[in-house]
Amino acid sequence: MALLDSAARKPALDPTPSYRTAPHNIEAEQALLGAILVNNEAYYRVSDFLEPQHFFEPIHQKIYEVAASLIRAGKLATPITLKTFLPPDADIAGLTPSQYLARLAAEATTIINASDYGRTVYDLALRRALIVIGEDLVNEAFDAPVESAPRDQIEEAERRLYELAETGRYDGGFRRFAQALTTAVDMAARAYQRDGKLSGLATGLDDLDRIMGGLQPSDLVILAGRPGMGKTALATNVGYNVAKAWQGEVGADGHMKTVNGGIVGFFSLEMSAEQLATRIIAEQTEIPSSRIRRGGITETDFERIKDISIDMQNLPFYVDETGGLSIAQLAARARRLKRQRGLDLLIVDYLQLLQGSSRRASEGRVQEITEITTNLKALSKELNVPILALSQLSRQVESREDKRPQLSDLRESGSIEQDADVVMFVFREEYYHQMRKPSEANREKFAEWLAEADKHHGRAEVIIGKQRHGPTGTVELQFDAQVTRFSNLAREDSVPVRID
Repeated sequence: MALLDSAARKPALDPTPSYRTAPHNIEAEQALLGAILVNNEAYYRVSDFLEPQHFFEPIHQKIYEVAASLIRAGKLATPITLKTFLPPDADIAGLTPSQYLARLAAEATTIINASDYGRTVYDLALRRALIVIGEDLVNEAFDAPVESAPRDQIEEAERRLYELAETGRYDGGFRRFAQALTTAVDMAARAYQRDGKLSGLATGLDDLDRIMGGLQPSDLVILAGRPGMGKTALATNVGYNVAKAWQGEVGADGHMKTVNGGIVGFFSLEMSAEQLATRIIAEQTEIPSSRIRRGGITETDFERIKDISIDMQNLPFYVDETGGLSIAQLAARARRLKRQRGLDLLIVDYLQLLQGSSRRASEGRVQEITEITTNLKALSKELNVPILALSQLSRQVESREDKRPQLSDLRESGSIEQDADVVMFVFREEYYHQMRKPSEANREKFAEWLAEADKHHGRAEVIIGKQRHGPTGTVELQFDAQVTRFSNLAREDSVPVRID
């Protein structure tokens, strides 16, 4: 059935240049619309992925849009009910709208093939969209403005391609519960075989892993705290521990598959890659970074730094230090890293330094942060990796007597709490205790302060304020402020018995 003709064919030896018509299939469009008009149930076979703009012919876009509106409203979509919504004087291949609709219905095939026709129409629409992106890429490269960098154009093209790949897919929808059960059992089996018996990525901090089960795939984990609490230090420790534990094997498809630990991507929007590297070296060598920076190290210290650096050379730990990234740019770079190197954990330091779209920015910072957290959560699901995003807390913490943070302290948007699967706070009483130091002249108060200082020295708390699939609570950790290193807290019940 070809009621609308495609582009006219030219003789093989025609000297005039030939222009290719964008890919389309008029017959598939007509067969699908005819099936819908004959039996409205056909619409539900394609409605979750097919939109009016996917049709090549404008009249078909209009027919599908009107039919969809009628069916969703619980009304009947037939040639008779549709014709009132189309211009009566329109000429469709020499037919009036009424005649054209009647012909579509009369020549319609069974609705069994409706989903196949829908996929054909959708796939061809994707090809046309790819052509548009390709043409835009070529035109922009030819006529690029002075201030436009080629890297920006690449990232924009990547964003548009992934957006095209992720919207309107027809391979989703409901699946049998048995499939979900199989996936869940497979996850439990992998957890049993993995070091630490965890279902997620081990952070290297045993008590934290125990309460969280590790960092779970597709989870958005928010790590929040006031300045000076050690957010970046904790994120760096976790990232290093995951990368150091990485083990991979070549799968049946020839690609490297992670068996233990993980490949880490770290977006350092605040610190340079060199500062981050200095921190990690300080953590691993136990030489304060201040001594490393000012050159106050011995020959023995330098040998330790050299040995640790050699060990770290092959760590699957990748750092992007670009400041002022937009959420779209971050997503494009994360996708590229996963495609080229692999990715098991993404760390963002920190949330408030990201930028949203210009439209959201014009609506205010709260809307912009909402867009950022929503997109981070979507990215974690798309890449199937945990995202650990750091966040600042509002100053209202400082005005309270008990300075332990709460969910209400999350800065600038309630969407951070809403979109996150896990919200953790870093808190160090030692930091605030130092600020309350009394004068040494008042011996009694100073003695009390010293006794209290010993109790808090080297201790930190990670407060889990929200966890979708686990308990909330507080985990105590050891913290060495000189080398910004978090570690497991030695407990009395786990200390070996001393033998004299």
